[in-house]
Amino acid sequence: MAEAGETASAPFEGPEKLLEIWFAPSASAVPDANSPENGRTGLRKVPSAAWEEMLAIVKCQVLSVVSGAEMDAYLLSESSLFVSPHRIILKTCGTTLNLLGLPRILEIATNHANMPSVYQCFYSRKSFMFPERQLGPHRDWQQEVQFLDNIFRNGAAYNVGKVNGDHWLLYMTTPSDDSGATRSLSYSVSPPLIENAFPDYTIEILMSDLSPAARQPFFSTFSSPETPSSHALSLSRSIGINDIFPPHLTTLDAYSFSPCGYSSNALIRWGEDPFFSSSSNIADGAFAVEGYYTIHVTPEEGWSYASFECNVPLHPTRSSSAPDMNAIPDLKTLVQRVVSIFQPGRLSLTLFISSEDNESDETGESPVEAAQRAFRAALCAPVVEEQTHPETNGVNGKSLDENSPSYSSTTGKKEVRRRYRRTDKINYEFGAYDLAFASFESYDHK
Repeated sequence: MAEAGETASAPFEGPEKLLEIWFAPSASAVPDANSPENGRTGLRKVPSAAWEEMLAIVKCQVLSVVSGAEMDAYLLSESSLFVSPHRIILKTCGTTLNLLGLPRILEIATNHANMPSVYQCFYSRKSFMFPERQLGPHRDWQQEVQFLDNIFRNGAAYNVGKVNGDHWLLYMTTPSDDSGATRSLSYSVSPPLIENAFPDYTIEILMSDLSPAARQPFFSTFSSPETPSSHALSLSRSIGINDIFPPHLTTLDAYSFSPCGYSSNALIRWGEDPFFSSSSNIADGAFAVEGYYTIHVTPEEGWSYASFECNVPLHPTRSSSAPDMNAIPDLKTLVQRVVSIFQPGRLSLTLFISSEDNESDETGESPVEAAQRAFRAALCAPVVEEQTHPETNGVNGKSLDENSPSYSSTTGKKEVRRRYRRTDKINYEFGAYDLAFASFESYDHK
């Protein structure tokens, strides 16, 4: 992805800065929860112009927006913004000034949504490829921590993974009666849950050194009447992005950058899936529980990178041996689908999940250990290659290379899955949250 004013030959920082701010423990706890306007409450009532003003400070702009029943997904020139009634997620790449948007976000929440206090805040990022290109507080992790400490009194910073290798940096505040931002509200300190008692859940797959075959589709050569959006949606179908989650439960918004790069946001109505709607946690399927995923791709050789992030609460593995393309995937299947598209030489995975007293399942296995098992099963199994429908054409009617990576059920591509070895495994318990972190490297990675 090339920023405005940059060429495809200039190094671009793909790894994103991820800021997530909760102003209440759930959508039902916002001040105007019982008085919606056009179905919107809390932060979703904020005018788009206010968010655009904040994004100008961050140095990015809105490309498009899709709205669901429970959140709005903004596709940005540098990544994504998700707005729920009680929570905002700002993910930006390149040399954007993500944290400089935080003071303005706090003002917007106070002035437009009557939420002058932060319930909890998370800031995280992978180690930068080109730290010397960063600006403002993002020049150094300690400067980022100091910036956040100047706003929050109950924050803690962590460095997860090898300092001299791929690692993940996290800053988080704990839910408390005094967040240190503006003033406090009397919220409970129990771990936040998605409505109906599903855990707060975020999986990230951060991939570097993409294979040449995986990178090639993201170099855009399109012209009128094709648009960046129509090209990206066609590309998403051809390489299997559409099949990561069931298309009938997905609203996808995508954009192809020129000369290269790709971004997409998707809203997932996971509460409509029988696996979830049959649960006692969703009463008679009364409403759709909605989540998101977002993908961003920087395909240039030398600094190729792709990221996938999703907050749908996935089961680690399901009993069925064959994945059902019409059902929400389990964690193992999701990892396989994503990694088979991008074919990274190296990748890191993080699963951040709310956990009351760090519960284990009936086998005694904790959620993060179950996730680690799913990661390893997805990536360290023997290589699988499976021919699908060879008659299908690719993007814009072009024929597909049989060695191109894909996990699509509807294209003619062969699935090509690398085999990986695990190079790092770390589990953390933070009280209200648990973290599973793992790094993998392809056997043929040089």
